[in-house]
Amino acid sequence: MKTLFEIFRVDHWGEFWWVVVGLAGQLMFSMRFLIQWISSERARKSVMPVAFWYFSLAGGAILLTYAIYRRDPVFILGQATGLFIYSRNLWLIRAEKRAP
Repeated sequence: MKTLFEIFRVDHWGEFWWVVVGLAGQLMFSMRFLIQWISSERARKSVMPVAFWYFSLAGGAILLTYAIYRRDPVFILGQATGLFIYSRNLWLIRAEKRAP
């Protein structure tokens, strides 16, 4: 039977916990699609709920942290760009709600 270290291909507990952080970020990031799908099914049309952007922001931030730990420049650039886009969408939504 394989150990957790063998399954996740890590050498020590510190690395194992970083893999857990990465998986949590991916789960959070994936939840946005579930939220969007459920919202669209309920509305019987394609909708983009605000929760989609919050899950995007949370998952993206966690994945960026993981990417920085892994020192993966492609992953870092992709997540950092996404965080800007998610934040901007939330800013636009907030500004629209404040407008008279």
